[in-house]
Amino acid sequence: QVQLVESGGGLVQTGDSLRLSCAASGRTFSNFAMAWFRQRPGKEREFVALISRSGGTTYYADSLKGRFTISRDNAKNTVYLQANSLKPEDTANYYCAAKEASTYSTDSYETAWYDYWGQGTQVIVSS
Repeated sequence: QVQLVESGGGLVQTGDSLRLSCAASGRTFSNFAMAWFRQRPGKEREFVALISRSGGTTYYADSLKGRFTISRDNAKNTVYLQANSLKPEDTANYYCAAKEASTYSTDSYETAWYDYWGQGTQVIVSS
């Protein structure tokens, strides 16, 4: 089992930045690909970013590339999401997810691919 706990959400203004964190425990963190998803009000959960086990490879939703950056610190068992130039449409619950895998495909952009989820952290961007 892997436990994931997100933090760092809050109420910010348009143009602000936030860094979300997801602390993992229970299994060897470096065995897991990690991802961030978000669920905006009234919408389905959507892929934001994925990072490989070593951190050497990252993937992003096209619409968020350039504003969001995923990173990880395997020594701290933590994955991060740096979100810059936030917009009201970024308002959502942000979730981290884990999958014990070393190869990736378009399936990796789907919620069903992941085995473990955190409880989410809420981000509200005011205009």
